[in-house]
Amino acid sequence: MSTATAIAHPNIALVKYWGKRDSGLNLPATGSLSMTLDIFPTTTTVSLDADAAGDVLVFNGEERVDGPAERVSRFLDIVRDLAGSTVFARVDTVNTVPSAAGLASSASGFAALAVAASAAYGLDLDTRALSRLARRGSGSASRSVIPGFAVWHAGDDDATSFAEPVDAPDLAMVVAMVEKREKPISSRDAMRRTVLTSPFYPAWVSSTAESLDAAVEACRDGDVERLGRITEVNALRMHALIQSCDPPIRYLSPVSVEIFDRVAALRESGVEAWATADAGPNVVVLTRPDSVDAVTAALDGLAELAVARPGPAAALVTRADG
Repeated sequence: MSTATAIAHPNIALVKYWGKRDSGLNLPATGSLSMTLDIFPTTTTVSLDADAAGDVLVFNGEERVDGPAERVSRFLDIVRDLAGSTVFARVDTVNTVPSAAGLASSASGFAALAVAASAAYGLDLDTRALSRLARRGSGSASRSVIPGFAVWHAGDDDATSFAEPVDAPDLAMVVAMVEKREKPISSRDAMRRTVLTSPFYPAWVSSTAESLDAAVEACRDGDVERLGRITEVNALRMHALIQSCDPPIRYLSPVSVEIFDRVAALRESGVEAWATADAGPNVVVLTRPDSVDAVTAALDGLAELAVARPGPAAALVTRADG
């Protein structure tokens, strides 16, 4: 039977996706903009087994039978439906980014799974189709299929909701890993609660659509200052929105807030740097490559730091027919 291995990297959103208008298809309420990183890869191997009675997930060397395994199996059902197959598979995943900590581990995970599974089941999908498929597993995974900067179109339906590359200036990110433990409330659960209970959600949707248009324009114009300002404002709006749900959810820790403050102080001193954070306590600083040393020096001692540049597309590493 067929075996395929793929690799993908996480992405960090500059304009955030938060909230769905269709949970079944993972269609977002708004589009988003991100940078795929060149660090923290996920490597996934999908091996078909005609004798298996069900799918098997092995995550970082440990077999899982809980929620993640169910989520992977539901995703493989989508692939099997596309391929006209009923064969189950073993999925071996090695993830180097902290899982469920707000560093887009599901993005790299499902992007790698989409590429490996589609190859193992004999599908011949172009980049757009792979982005749409990855989206079914995790919305942000649609962007990790794309190298560098990607805009994910909200679209009107399954066919029109996908990510594609966007031109952008030369930038880097400094990732401040405040906490590596799994967050107590998943992004999916927090997103659902926010949509259902926050009185500010409609304003988030309308303002984010405007921010996305402005951010894409800034990327194409090479306007780093405008892009950075939009990035930081959008992140803080998202976290304010999350805190406004009932009961409230707070992902940012005191250390997270201190990092935002230090980045603001850096800007006052003339360093072009802007902070953002996905749904977790970890903070990412967008900056120019020649300002990375200044950013890391300012954040030294607050968190474990890693430097990222724009990364590659999700890619097939090997494929073999047994």
